Amino acid sequence: MQAKNWLRKNPQVRTIRVAAADLNGQPRGKRVPGRFAEKAIEGGTRFPMSVMNLDIWGEDIENSPLVLASGDRDGVLQPTERGFMPMPWLDTPTGLLPIWMFHEDGRPYEGDPRHALNTVVKRYKARGLKPVVAVELEFFLIDDSGRHLQIPQSPRSGKRRKAGEILSVRALDQFDHFFTELYDACEVMDIPADTAISEAGVGQFEINLMHQDDALRAADDAWLFKMLVKGLARKHGFAASFMAKPYEDYAGSGMHMHFSVLDEDGNNVFDDGTERGSDTLLHAVRGCLDAMRGSTLIFAPHDNSYARLVPNAHAPTGVAWAYENRTAAIRIPSGSPAARRIEHRVAGGDVNPYLMIAAVLGAALNGIEDGKMPPPAVSGNAYDVDLPQIPDSWEAAIEAFETDPAVARIFAPELIRNYVMTKRQEYRYIQELTDQEKIEVYLDTV
Repeated sequence: MQAKNWLRKNPQVRTIRVAAADLNGQPRGKRVPGRFAEKAIEGGTRFPMSVMNLDIWGEDIENSPLVLASGDRDGVLQPTERGFMPMPWLDTPTGLLPIWMFHEDGRPYEGDPRHALNTVVKRYKARGLKPVVAVELEFFLIDDSGRHLQIPQSPRSGKRRKAGEILSVRALDQFDHFFTELYDACEVMDIPADTAISEAGVGQFEINLMHQDDALRAADDAWLFKMLVKGLARKHGFAASFMAKPYEDYAGSGMHMHFSVLDEDGNNVFDDGTERGSDTLLHAVRGCLDAMRGSTLIFAPHDNSYARLVPNAHAPTGVAWAYENRTAAIRIPSGSPAARRIEHRVAGGDVNPYLMIAAVLGAALNGIEDGKMPPPAVSGNAYDVDLPQIPDSWEAAIEAFETDPAVARIFAPELIRNYVMTKRQEYRYIQELTDQEKIEVYLDTV
């Protein structure tokens, strides 16, 4: 009913998109004329289950049981609770309807990343708990019209600032029209965009999304935000990319995640009134550490991702935690005990938000269920400490994800199988490409 009301209140909408996130976070779906939109709402949308399991080029996975072996059967895609929203980066008035996949009999399809996150959320609910989630998204504005990537010319000055400018107001002002339109678009799409800053990379910026006590909605926001930023940048004549490492000489882009957990009375279970935090906080930290190596493929899903995970480049390389220390993979920010939370700093900007948030929250809940304490917090520069290491290659991360017992507690066997097959196919194909061709693959897709 909500979706139908939106269409009636927006008679200018001439076409709609129905779209779901595949395992790579790519929007997959259909364009539907506005006059047939209600049919898509009432009867759902159908497309092959294999579409949720395509590689980064949009190709079928070789020997996937979802393709020829099963007759490439359909799934049924129903609207999520998010409902319709506008697509402000398009010239034609268009509505976007997010959808997710089910079997014919109504069961959730376990290979759908949004259902993977929903399964984790249900685990929390069964224990009387509710996670509160926020993400910080870093991205680059890029002129990709020539042979080499560079920052776009400023619409204000016509110049290119060829250096990173950390927390520079001037850098933000150079693209004021873009950011003003971006915030306006977030408003109409109901994406809670908060502070914007310039970052260390050339043309690199970060925007924080506000905390949500609905993890599915937080993931929706991140997925929609990435779609919006990339689409709006093209409207302005340049590219925006969440690629982990577009420039060799500058830090890459991450997607840091902050979370706390509420009990049934709305109390933060990580807060014990002290800077240390509660035992539950420490148990969650232990769970995140235990699952970190196995989950790296979620946090670093592409070949380019591993160029970011190198020492002394503002991305973690060791499996460690710390209080108020950005060199550690897990940071416990300072501040009021009532706001005690965990910051997970491993993921790149190129992740699928649904899988990334599911991996972090699932690992934390593993730790809460197990009730084990983490090793001592590190101090100082974590890069200088002898630590267990995050997998430093795509191939090693694929192997770890497939066999890790902590991962098996978070994700369904079908999703693990599909994701591993996808990444192995991408790994084979990417070896045939030059560095320039790899950039072309990832620049717009991730």
